[in-house]
Formats: sequence, C-alpha cells, structure tokens
Amino acid sequence: MLTKQVIGNIDNDENIHANREWIELDWEELNKRILRKKTNKGTDIAISLEEQEPLKVGDIIYQDESMQVVIRTKKEKVYIIYPVSNTQMGKMAFELGNRHTQCLISSDEIIVRYDETLVRLFEEVGVKYEETERRFKQPFKYRGHKH
Repeated sequence: MLTKQVIGNIDNDENIHANREWIELDWEELNKRILRKKTNKGTDIAISLEEQEPLKVGDIIYQDESMQVVIRTKKEKVYIIYPVSNTQMGKMAFELGNRHTQCLISSDEIIVRYDETLVRLFEEVGVKYEETERRFKQPFKYRGHKH
C-alpha cells in the first residue's frame, strides 16, 4: 500500500476508528519523506510524502472504512529520576548538563535515555531512579553552544 500525504492527526479527530493500525518510528525516521514499514498488525506500507513537513506523532497516513494507519514513536528504554528536593534536582540537572546528556525535565522528574554509565552518577547524587520504557511525543533536544 502506498501513501503520499498526511490525512490528519488523531489529536484533532474526535472519531476513534474501529480498526486502527500503528506504524512505529524512531525520532530520526519522523524526518524522512520516503519509508517502507509494516504496521503493528503486519500491513506493508510505503510512505512517499510530497510535502516537506516532517511526520508527527498521531499523523493519519491512510484511512478507509476498513482501517486507519497512524504514526507513533517506538518505546525507548529510559531512566526516570525522582529528585526529592530542589537541591537534588539542581545537582542532578548540573551533572547531566555537564555530561551533555539530553533530558526532559518536569516539576517532579527527569527523564533521560538509557545509558548504563548513568547509574553510578545517580548513586553518587543519591537520587531515586527507575529503568523503564516510554513513548514520547516530543524529541529529546540538545541545545548546542559555541565554545
């Protein structure tokens, strides 16, 4: 099956299709215009986008009465860090920044991609953490700087 455009996004669609299939992509693949993938139910899909816009999580790339094909990201192994104080949050953020480790920070947790070398750092700071998997709607970003 070939699709050449994004039809819409499930975040803007109130109707839930009875037979939704997912194509799981890495973050890097969201920027590609030409892909060949299988859905979670085994349907072979060729994507050849005419637009330059990158794919987004929730984009509907095919739909008819019998099925709908939607984009989502793959689950990634991550560490979720749970600082118990502002001091611990500051120390952890400083150490991660010092290592140029990309992270997502909220008011009560820090999420970093899995890297077994980080465990020693967590233990040195004394922060509680867990290893798990998550799907993300936003990419890990690196804000570069000039030396």
